[in-house]
Amino acid sequence: MNPELETKARMKPESLLRAARIFRYLAPYRIRFAGAIATLLVSTSLGLSFPYLTGLLLDGSIAHHPAGTPAGWTANIDLIALVLLGTLGLQAFFSYFSTYWFYRCGESALVDLRRETFGKLIGQPMSFFARRRVGELTSRLTTDLTLIQDTLTMTIQQFLRQTLLMTGGIALVAFTSLRLTGLMISTFPVLILVAILFGKRIRRHARDAQDRLADGGTVLEESLQGIANVKAFGNERFELGRYAHCLAEFLKVIIKTARLRASMVSFIIFGIFGSIVLVFWYGAHLMQAGQLTFGELTRFILYTTFVGGSVASFADVFSQVQKTLGATERVRELLDENPEIDSGAAPAGDDAPRLGGDVRFENVSFHYPSRRQSQVLHELTLHARAGEKIALVGPSGAGKSTIVSLLLRFYEPESGSLLIDGRPATEYSLKDLRGNMAIVPQEVLLFGGSIEENIRYGRPNATRDEVFAASRQAACHEFIEKFPEGYATLVGDRGIKLSGGQRQRIAIARALLKNPSILILDEATSSLDSESEHLIQQALGVLLEGRTAFIIAHRLSTIRKVDRIYVIEEGRVIEAGTHDELIAREGGTYRRLVELQFGALETSG
Repeated sequence: MNPELETKARMKPESLLRAARIFRYLAPYRIRFAGAIATLLVSTSLGLSFPYLTGLLLDGSIAHHPAGTPAGWTANIDLIALVLLGTLGLQAFFSYFSTYWFYRCGESALVDLRRETFGKLIGQPMSFFARRRVGELTSRLTTDLTLIQDTLTMTIQQFLRQTLLMTGGIALVAFTSLRLTGLMISTFPVLILVAILFGKRIRRHARDAQDRLADGGTVLEESLQGIANVKAFGNERFELGRYAHCLAEFLKVIIKTARLRASMVSFIIFGIFGSIVLVFWYGAHLMQAGQLTFGELTRFILYTTFVGGSVASFADVFSQVQKTLGATERVRELLDENPEIDSGAAPAGDDAPRLGGDVRFENVSFHYPSRRQSQVLHELTLHARAGEKIALVGPSGAGKSTIVSLLLRFYEPESGSLLIDGRPATEYSLKDLRGNMAIVPQEVLLFGGSIEENIRYGRPNATRDEVFAASRQAACHEFIEKFPEGYATLVGDRGIKLSGGQRQRIAIARALLKNPSILILDEATSSLDSESEHLIQQALGVLLEGRTAFIIAHRLSTIRKVDRIYVIEEGRVIEAGTHDELIAREGGTYRRLVELQFGALETSG
């Protein structure tokens, strides 16, 4: 377990204060929530009248009138029974609205919390996701928020009801018999102390259990996302073993928690019913001495049962609160994370203003926050004029993808500057900047909806005609129309129902629909067959006109007609020029790469 989190878990006042911040999500529903509390007060108060009326009913049945009680009341047991039934009916009526409003307010607040948590999550910078695993984050939005959901919908209601029953019950038993009340209350400190001691340990184990469950969720997420690799390598047993190990660790913690909870519940049950037996014994002596009527003893016993039941239920409530505090701290950690820094002016509307597309990197140096010891870019300088097509060439790890990440402002340069249309990139809002860019990655990720929804992701407000036009330009309209459901065809998780080439063309259509000023192609034709590649290259030849394009290329045959090629090696630009200029350099790196690649092709042919 994280020592920092464990320290937080021990600081009960601070933990409670952090948890209380969750209740601000109830503020928009405060009127209905106040109504829920009011109806809870009424229904609980009516419930507290049940023992009193029962005592009157029993005293009336033996024609004994306690001092100060109207004889007509105790004599007319039919009237008492009717009042008792009416009280129960009213209690049920108010209980309905109390429960309904608590659930409605709690679920509404949780929807707001889920929305804000997810919004905060996707608003984090890329460095945040570099140090977190998807399964862990998914667990925070599912398991932890489910625990908070139980608190908002059930635990608050239960806590208030049991608190009212306990305080009201103690007041009414004191009214019935002070001596019996003193005897009953004397047992409370021991029960409460044991509940607190057990609760601290339960909370610690509950947090640990949530962490182990999050580990299992991570394995599950990764295995399903990479199911093709799992099966290709025949690693089903290996993944099952990883998941089983996480579940075994989770089970160990859960068993420890179960033992603690079972021990606490057993002790409290023994203590409560032992206290009740003690009260029965002393009450029987008082009845023998004529100091207590049968109805009063019955009333006292019922009130004692109410109080005992309330104290017993506090064990579960307290345990739930302990688990909720742990879950709340983890959710609060996400909510307290600093979002992506956007130093530029916010856009006035939904559509970003059109940029010219002139891009300049000047003496840019950079290393990833998670790899401080390894510098990726070293005073790199390159320039793409508006409308130019720029190719980035070099071995894997040279820094090509990092250049694109900086262009998209996933990260900020450590030193040097990135200029867009002659202005520092930081002067643009992220929405403006990224609204003018589109990327077609080498490994395309499609969402699990329809083909049309995936294309429309480039511009959600586009018309169907615009979607079709982009699809035709990307040479995918024909194969889409061949599907029985056409554009409504579901692509499956991550686009698994489509071939690699089909996914690539849909991704290109998505980027084209966005109509960006700056287009990023990360080996965009790598998954296409020769015929499809030819179609795409023809389309790109027309569509890239007037746009600035950054093309990361490993297949050097695809970049012969670009305006300029930058050869990147170990984070530095070592060569720059057109294809013909670079190929003419004796001993040049680009020429050597071309010779190696085409020589390999000739050999393979």
